[in-house]
Amino acid sequence: MQYDILQTSGQVVVALLAELQSEDELFASANTLQRVEVHLLVIAQTLAHLPEPLRRRLVQIDWHGWHCLQQLLAHDTQPRREEVWYGVRALVPATLELFAQLRRREPGWFEIGY
Repeated sequence: MQYDILQTSGQVVVALLAELQSEDELFASANTLQRVEVHLLVIAQTLAHLPEPLRRRLVQIDWHGWHCLQQLLAHDTQPRREEVWYGVRALVPATLELFAQLRRREPGWFEIGY
């Protein structure tokens, strides 16, 4: 279930960015930026609530980066342009890839009820 939330929100972020040509274009579009930030917050909050054994298996995830981004978004702290850009360009792709790798290696971790 948590994997599905991460996957869906991550794919939405990737799709929203697919149409954009640059960082400036994202931050010039208030509607797109708002949608991206909503999905980044969903991902960050979902990651924060993962079971500890799963978190320990994913040591390569930038947990600190996700935590900082979650705090900025949850408290609507400004400015946060650099952190949001880091989130969409580094955190999201790396996190989705690491989860995909773990799911291939350990499918039992992703069964309903875990």
